[in-house]
Amino acid sequence: MTSARGPRLEFAVGAFLLLALASLLVLAIASTNGQFGFSRGGTYPLTARFSNLGQLRPNAPVKVGGVTIGRVTGIDLDPVRFDSIVTMKIDDRFNEIPADTSAAILTGGLLGESYIGLAVGGDLEVLQPGEEIAFTSPAVDLMQMVGKYMFGGGGGDADADAATPASPEAGFASPDAPSNEGVTP
Repeated sequence: MTSARGPRLEFAVGAFLLLALASLLVLAIASTNGQFGFSRGGTYPLTARFSNLGQLRPNAPVKVGGVTIGRVTGIDLDPVRFDSIVTMKIDDRFNEIPADTSAAILTGGLLGESYIGLAVGGDLEVLQPGEEIAFTSPAVDLMQMVGKYMFGGGGGDADADAATPASPEAGFASPDAPSNEGVTP
């Protein structure tokens, strides 16, 4: 003998399973940034060397002026120079990138995702597929900067601190001190 709860329970379980499958689909789309490996057009590779990658990961965007023009496809370590080599795939639409373009690892917001930002140069020659971007800036380590300013006395440059006088007797008078101009000893 079946109770009246049977069909309701089956409906609830079915609805729950459909909701779980829909959630997995949304998660899959979000984790791949909406790209499932189907190419929308042609791409060409570029590489860049960085001394510090920070939190840069494969599939991170490559942007010019905030517009995504490509993706990071690989990250390797040069066994000789111990630099990180980043390989990027750039959309064919953007095949006129000047040869003096610089690349920097940037972060979207305070704790956002890392991406490569390209600052386009003015050279008439363009980067060819497979070439390396020569001018790069590494990622900024936020924790290192905070530590430097908290525990390193403000993070000032030691050479600049040595050149700055510490007192009026060291060569500069305070603004409130009377002027000695025109007085001969």
